[in-house]
Amino acid sequence: MRVLIAFALLATGCQAAPSQPKSTTAATLGQVAQRYSYRVVNTYPHDPGAFTQGLFWLDGHLYETTGQEGASNLRRVNLEDGRVLQQADMPANVFGEGSTPWGDQILSITWQNGIGYRWNRQTFQQVGTWRYEGEGWGLANNGREIIMSDGSETLKFLNPDTLQEVRRVRVTVNGQPLPRLNELEYIKGEVWANVWNASEIVRIDPATGNVTGVIDLSGLVRENRGPNQDVLNGIAYDAERDRIFVTGKYWPRLYEIAITPAN
Repeated sequence: MRVLIAFALLATGCQAAPSQPKSTTAATLGQVAQRYSYRVVNTYPHDPGAFTQGLFWLDGHLYETTGQEGASNLRRVNLEDGRVLQQADMPANVFGEGSTPWGDQILSITWQNGIGYRWNRQTFQQVGTWRYEGEGWGLANNGREIIMSDGSETLKFLNPDTLQEVRRVRVTVNGQPLPRLNELEYIKGEVWANVWNASEIVRIDPATGNVTGVIDLSGLVRENRGPNQDVLNGIAYDAERDRIFVTGKYWPRLYEIAITPAN
């Protein structure tokens, strides 16, 4: 998948990366994706037994949903030491995926089970379910809609009350479709997405689906490469303190990073 992203970037030639992409408007359609690197600000412990599928920051804590049948759960995590402070297990026959907060609830989805869950944000009690077609991969929200990925190049935008699809966008990088969009986060008007089996995070204009930026995190992937580690997955944003956190499936570390221009 990294080859696919790199090919799409090279197809349009090399450009120096500005500090920020263009603002999120329809004018970004056709904009060449800028390339970025990163700087590690802080490193924190992360549960190496967590197959990370969803990650977000809320009320001073990380919230995470994990995958694998028999090991899928929703958890509230202490940032400083990685301790699990609260946990709710999903049924043993489902494979948990992404999650996002909405009002007094947390929404989560499953991979191929076609079922989503509503959890009480405080007690983690399951308070409802809903059904959807196709696979579930990532979830985020923009304050008005729920944003969902399904492993394709499509982002679906859902009504937060009915959880029915109201629109969708096709994600492209330099004009080429970008499939396998995975975990999602909404950051300053952009959708940031992991791409399954890739070492990059992409920054997407939600109005057009155009990828305006690609952040190369291959250094972190190399640092967490091992017999028990899996792919880069998990993006959380602390809007109050403007902090970005990333991790991966079964990674023993979670990182606060700052985005920098590519060399």
